[in-house]
Amino acid sequence: MLALRRVGSIGVAAVSATLNFSSCEEKQPRFAGKTIVITGGGGTFGRVGAKYFAKEGANVVLVDVNRKALDEAMATLPGANVEAVACDVRDADSVAAVVRTAQKFGGVDLLWNNAGYQGQMKPLLEYSAKDVQLVMDINVVGGFNVLQACARDMAGRGGGAVVQTGSVAGLRGTPTMNAYVASKAAVHGLTMTAAKDLAPHKIRVNTVMPALIGPEDGFMWKRQNELHAASGSPYFDRDADVLAKKKVGGVPLKRLGEVEEVVEAVAFLLSEDASYITGTSLVVAGGMA
Repeated sequence: MLALRRVGSIGVAAVSATLNFSSCEEKQPRFAGKTIVITGGGGTFGRVGAKYFAKEGANVVLVDVNRKALDEAMATLPGANVEAVACDVRDADSVAAVVRTAQKFGGVDLLWNNAGYQGQMKPLLEYSAKDVQLVMDINVVGGFNVLQACARDMAGRGGGAVVQTGSVAGLRGTPTMNAYVASKAAVHGLTMTAAKDLAPHKIRVNTVMPALIGPEDGFMWKRQNELHAASGSPYFDRDADVLAKKKVGGVPLKRLGEVEEVVEAVAFLLSEDASYITGTSLVVAGGMA
């Protein structure tokens, strides 16, 4: 229920008119005419996100380092205004090509900075320094490269909005995921700082923080549980199926989240409905935070 209060001479009638409760006008697609860049476009979040934003009227620039995954994603988007760019986010020249592709549609309005690498799942004493570097290079340096390049284009166009994919793990820590957790904490630190630096350019920056996202038979969920079970950590059961049930049991809402729920959260943060929200995080984790 929306609580309305009187402020000065502005009463309930004025607020109702502003919120357009009784409007019978046909709704336009939510992102009509906007151009969004989605990195990590060959993964589950990217594919579902591309379908959503294309359906809502956006031009989509879908980005991934894996050309095969990109082609498979593109095959699910017939007729949509979508361009695919194979890009290693660690490489500035490769990222510049993404922005040039977006400029074919007029330029970057929205960015879902979603590319990432989870890295090893091993206790800290066994963790590879080489893997730490790789995780940081992709998740932090690569994410910065994309954010900076797209924000420069947005600034020249009068503004825009960014959502970065973080993780609840970056808030509370997760055994065996040392580099990933550190990288996701860094991602939100970048969000908070970038939001301040980019506010004068009318660019908003926020983080979405998912955790325990299904489906239960999905490759990533099953693989993560297998790796945790095999890690030797005292925090995880050695049976991946038992471990999965324990994880879900630890969620206050007692279920896995759905990819579509993450996409809806991202869409909200990128939309005009969130026009006064910047520098913060939206946790999509069933009460785990």
